[in-house]
Amino acid sequence: MVHENREAGSPEHRSEEVTRLLADWGNGDHGALDRLMPLVYDELRRIAARYLHSERPDHTLQTTALVHEAYLRLVDETRMHWQGRAHFFAVSATLIRNILVDHARSQNAAKRGGGVGKLPLDESFAVPAANAPAIIAVDDALQALAKIDVQQSRIVELRFFAGLTIEETAEVLGVSPSTVKRDWILAKTWIYRALSQSTAQP
Repeated sequence: MVHENREAGSPEHRSEEVTRLLADWGNGDHGALDRLMPLVYDELRRIAARYLHSERPDHTLQTTALVHEAYLRLVDETRMHWQGRAHFFAVSATLIRNILVDHARSQNAAKRGGGVGKLPLDESFAVPAANAPAIIAVDDALQALAKIDVQQSRIVELRFFAGLTIEETAEVLGVSPSTVKRDWILAKTWIYRALSQSTAQP
């Protein structure tokens, strides 16, 4: 059958359901939000858990808190014209980045220093010190990179803050996976140099 891989509960079916409910919500169907919530919550929790997995155990921002804050900010996007699952991923990436940076800045203001860990951009590339100053430094570096190459900055945002795969990032940006792979390598190199220069400063 044509739809044999889209039976209820399958990943394909859930993806299509998210897209449909986002469209309904964007068209003013407030009841769609209630039906969307479990699916959106699962997506947000996956993103949050992937990011916080490498954080130190006493990190004050836990997965549940990050998910709830991200969802509340999504609910406030009442004027958003949702274009589908990929658009949701893109918006979620920006929201999660903002939440993490806001949290880091407040923590940094309240307490200087802290434990040193790793802030991974992928399995083979890590930025030292997964603490408030490090997250702020990454955000500052991304803003600087965006002035040079918006797409490369966006790729890092999607892959690092939202934990998207190469293929998912390509879907969000409407480019080929090979383009994402190329720009991901270039962006990581640029950010690594920017962060190295930042930490080298007295």
